[in-house]
Parts: sequence; C-alpha cells; structure tokens
Amino acid sequence: YSTIAWGASVHKGKQPDVEYGLKASTTAGTVFNVLSALGDVAFAYAGHNVVLEIQASIPSTPDKPSKKPMWKGVVFAYIVVALCYFPVALIGYWYFGNDVADNILMSLEKPRWLVTVANIFVVIHVVGSYQ
Repeated sequence: YSTIAWGASVHKGKQPDVEYGLKASTTAGTVFNVLSALGDVAFAYAGHNVVLEIQASIPSTPDKPSKKPMWKGVVFAYIVVALCYFPVALIGYWYFGNDVADNILMSLEKPRWLVTVANIFVVIHVVGSYQ
C-alpha cells in the first residue's frame, strides 16, 4: 500500500499552488504540530515490544547468544520499514505540500479503485500484525 501511495502521488503530479511552509500561525500551534509529528514517527516504527518476545523464544547459550541474530533482524526490519515509509513521506510532501492529509490515500481521491485496493492492503496489514 505504501508503493501504491507514492506511485499514485507521482502519477497525479505536483498540485498547483503547493505550499511547504508551516501550517500553524502561532508558536503553540507549531510546538503541537512538532509533537504530533514525533508521535506519528514513534507509532510508525512501533514493534519494539515484539522484539523482546521473539528474543525470548530464540535459544541462547553463553557460546552463542541470541543478541547477535536479533540485532541483525531488528536492523533489517527497520530498514525495510524505512524503505516503505520514507518514499511515501517525501514524495507525498513534495507533491501535496503541507496540505497532504494524515492518510495520504485521502489526498489521492482518484482513481477510487486504486485507493480502495490500497485500503484493503492496509486492513490486511493491520489484521496480520494484530496480536
């Protein structure tokens, strides 16, 4: 779904009168927007709780600790997540500016069938990761 989001954004093209400035007009509004953005990033990279459960299930001995393969797995997982989400963030912001919706699929609007397919993929992703 992330590939659909940035691919459809590129296809739709840069919107007219795109603005990249701050949306908030007050200092308090800017602070809250920054905190909101940090919260979005924190939730996008959630999954650190699962790592402890996985690590507990890997056999570990003093000669062969589970820390090394776990670290490799965590680094690989975060790289994959970054490769999925950073293009959406960068391309979405480039094409829509500060008017991009929190859910970029809402900014795309058309073609409806493609947005629907992407939302179905989101549901599959969420259901698959539900614990």
